[in-house]
Amino acid sequence: MEQVTAATLKQAGKVIAVHLAYQSRAEQRGRTPAKPSYFLKASSSLSLSGSAIERPAGCELLAYEGEIALVIGKAARRVSLENAWQHVGHVTASNDLGVYDLKYADKGSNVRSKSGDGFTPFGPGLIPAADVDPAALRVRTWVNGRLVQEDTTAGLIFPFSQIVADLSQLMTLEPGDIILTGTPAGSSVAVPGDLIEVEVDAPGAGLSTGRLRTAVVQGSAELADFGNGPKATDADREDAWGSAEAAGLAPQGLSAELKRKLTSVGTATLSAQLRKLGLNNVSIDGLKSTRPELRIAGTARTLRYVPNREDLFKTHGGGFNAQKRIINDLNDGDVLVMEARGEPGTGTVGDILALRAQVRGAAAIVTDGGVRDVAAVAALDMPTFFTGAHPAVLGRKHIPWDTDLTISCGGATVQPGDIIVGDSDGLLVIPPSLAEEVADGAIAQEHEETFIAEKVGEGNSVEGLYPMNAAWKAKFAEWAATHPNPAAQP
Repeated sequence: MEQVTAATLKQAGKVIAVHLAYQSRAEQRGRTPAKPSYFLKASSSLSLSGSAIERPAGCELLAYEGEIALVIGKAARRVSLENAWQHVGHVTASNDLGVYDLKYADKGSNVRSKSGDGFTPFGPGLIPAADVDPAALRVRTWVNGRLVQEDTTAGLIFPFSQIVADLSQLMTLEPGDIILTGTPAGSSVAVPGDLIEVEVDAPGAGLSTGRLRTAVVQGSAELADFGNGPKATDADREDAWGSAEAAGLAPQGLSAELKRKLTSVGTATLSAQLRKLGLNNVSIDGLKSTRPELRIAGTARTLRYVPNREDLFKTHGGGFNAQKRIINDLNDGDVLVMEARGEPGTGTVGDILALRAQVRGAAAIVTDGGVRDVAAVAALDMPTFFTGAHPAVLGRKHIPWDTDLTISCGGATVQPGDIIVGDSDGLLVIPPSLAEEVADGAIAQEHEETFIAEKVGEGNSVEGLYPMNAAWKAKFAEWAATHPNPAAQP
């Protein structure tokens, strides 16, 4: 079998990579594209099996992606789906390495994060494309001998013929050009000292590329400050590692016990406790709930709309915009809070996206704007808090602009990670650092009020009882000894 050599790498004029191509990866990411999309990697990123790859100094998130690589054998320009495979010369293994620490600066291009020297190991053997069925190939990845990725081309969203034909519509694919066809689920982070191996084979034909071996080493040259330096958020870490658990991040959202405490009492009681702590401006005002019988508590995720401007809506309002991205990224217990400037003259969410939020596990949607498809939204198990119904689509008044930042909603300031509690009386924003204290105080307060209501029902005057004076406090202590507070019990 022909082997990849340095001369093979020099023949590659272009290295083109597919963003999402396997169903398993799409499910892991929470989105399935309707059509393929691509990015370019520098041809200087190509390297041979047995090479070492540097994790750049200051970076922590060097991610591996085992992939099947196609090597163009015959020039392709506007080729058909039926003839596309005839233009592929060989199939081999590749590793689409990249550092998530630099993705923020690439603005979607992946130029620096994916094009470092050696970031595209390639080989070692070349399988003739004519000898294999493109729908019957397999790719596997090992890290330090442990199998971490495995899938077959039966799991592709887009077959190889579609990718080749699509790219050839606008560019000529030249002999030697390389197409990286996407990675399946299981991509994660490698650290210095790791050995990554990728193999592509055709089990039915008995053909294999052999294992592409790449050792990870630590780079020592710091990136100069005249360019963007490494920067990673917890969201980057979760994406790179594949999950929050794998990234070693603390579980997001409320603990089950704190949520139980917060939903065991009313917002009126919680508001009184917040007022005792000096917080009077923490209510989200003017909203009603589709499910007023439900009490909710969750962690805020935020979305800001800006007033519609037609030229900006064209660039920010369509496609997978900020609204759709954050809804698709919600987790169990999140409350999506939207700043719509109190503008009810258009919908800020409708039935499909509200359903998607519920499927993602959101505790509620909160918007100080309008809602479309109100009957369908109200039929969901998840409540939506809103100002009013309106049939118009988003673009009439709003552009979805940015996410996970400090916003204003219903006259209250809301930050990502704040705790949102709501019921038929309204919505409160609770700083996470105060949540336990507020919840415990509210539980104790409602226990006292149960006693007070009982005594008022027996005919006692509220004077000295509500609030309790020393005499009534002594009687309450006696009563509490035989009437334990059920809400205080885990």
